[in-house]
Amino acid sequence: MAERYPVMEGAEPFYFEGDDTGVLVIHGFTGSTQSMRPLGESFHEAGFTVYGPRLAGHGTHPEDLEDTSWQEWCDNVEEGFRFLKETCTDIYVAGLSMGGTLTLYLAERMPEMKGIIVINAAIEIPDADPEHLPDQRFVQTAPPDIKKEIQQEAVYEQTPVKAYGELYGLMLETRSNLMDITVPARIFVSDVDHVVPPANSEDIYHTISSENKRIIPMHDSYHTAVLDNDKEMIAIESIAFINGLTSTSG
Repeated sequence: MAERYPVMEGAEPFYFEGDDTGVLVIHGFTGSTQSMRPLGESFHEAGFTVYGPRLAGHGTHPEDLEDTSWQEWCDNVEEGFRFLKETCTDIYVAGLSMGGTLTLYLAERMPEMKGIIVINAAIEIPDADPEHLPDQRFVQTAPPDIKKEIQQEAVYEQTPVKAYGELYGLMLETRSNLMDITVPARIFVSDVDHVVPPANSEDIYHTISSENKRIIPMHDSYHTAVLDNDKEMIAIESIAFINGLTSTSG
């Protein structure tokens, strides 16, 4: 899809060159790379090569998102994975919210990845069910779900109703194949999340077939935890997870 609007400042893809361990970091629905950049920078400070792609229809204008399909988002992350494979030996994938959904989608199809990190991942959101959507073109986007004061996330002010249908399709596809996931996994879940019910993470944990899996509660963050009070903990736990697996395989 050819987007009609320019990319907003701060929503551009980012790439940090490091060692031969690559980490693909994926932002969420209606958001942008801005939300994942701090985690990406932490990964790079740990020595990893990091790529944060901008998903189609995001970081520009809601009308671009309206014209985007969930298959395009899948294409974006598959391309990002292949991009990292050009220079990296071991690849990990980390995602927030719908970025977590796309992380799971990739793990279902690319078992050669070394591990996944999902943060408040979405596989079932009642509000995205087409049967519950209003008969209008756009709806007001809820404010960023962040507990920490004076912290903002760059998201669209309006969300196209059609895009919720695409999100629903992606969740349905991903949910139906969760048992195919066998790679090591770390599943971060906020105690309180006003966007994605925390039960999503429990369902992911119990359904994937990974032997090495762990669910990690976040007690001091809401949905957008990568910009919230637990962001340092997410980075520390994730880096330890990656280093542990890398040293084991090495």
